[in-house]
Amino acid sequence: MASVIAAQLYTVREFTKTPKDIAETLKKVAAAGYEAVQLSGLGPIEPQDLRNICDGEGLKICATHIAFEAMRDEPESVIEEHKILGCDYPAIGGLPAEYRNAEGFAKFAQDASAVAARLAEGGLTFSYHNHAFELEKFGDRTGLEILYEDSDPRYFKAEIDTYWIQYGGANPVTWINKLAGRLPLLHLKDMAMRGQEQLFAEVGEGNLEWPAILEAARAAGVEWYIVEQDVCQRDPFESLKLSLDNLRALGLQ
Repeated sequence: MASVIAAQLYTVREFTKTPKDIAETLKKVAAAGYEAVQLSGLGPIEPQDLRNICDGEGLKICATHIAFEAMRDEPESVIEEHKILGCDYPAIGGLPAEYRNAEGFAKFAQDASAVAARLAEGGLTFSYHNHAFELEKFGDRTGLEILYEDSDPRYFKAEIDTYWIQYGGANPVTWINKLAGRLPLLHLKDMAMRGQEQLFAEVGEGNLEWPAILEAARAAGVEWYIVEQDVCQRDPFESLKLSLDNLRALGLQ
């Protein structure tokens, strides 16, 4: 079975602006030992060309980040593009701005459930990627609780981000457990400290409790463990390789 560890290309977004850049970057990602990628932060490239490059490097496209508006307004195009890419998991990178208020979380849960149901007809699974702002409380529930409690669990799935859950004052293990069976994608990134400053870090180089996180993820049925680092303190390709090596040392293959 292929590795379940993937690289989120947003990590190397400065190196994916042209088709030539993308081809060179995917070659480096494959050379680092990855067998899958999530698409995000890429410059313009035809889906078939991108698929051909990935196939040539032995890289599976496990997931994407695309705009919610595209999913809502052009579902047929999204389905067609993902079929070309050989990818079943479109996700959105965050809540659209117009929903970021007390009423908006519940409205988005309903709106996105309807969009996700339409995508499911085409064989795609919608997932939501969190940051920290969703952990603001509205009454007795956080925005993130509203999103998952008020949406349709058949169609509205999760892409939990370990760093941002921790940043928001919650526990990644708690959220992984809470969303067991509904969490096909998991973003792995670590948090380190420099004085009072929180830093993005390679997996295993910060303070998150990875054995507990990975144990919970296995039990929750996570399919893809996706390494992402928004800001790197070293060369981003080195950061991706270090995270992968550390994950394998932790027993994730």
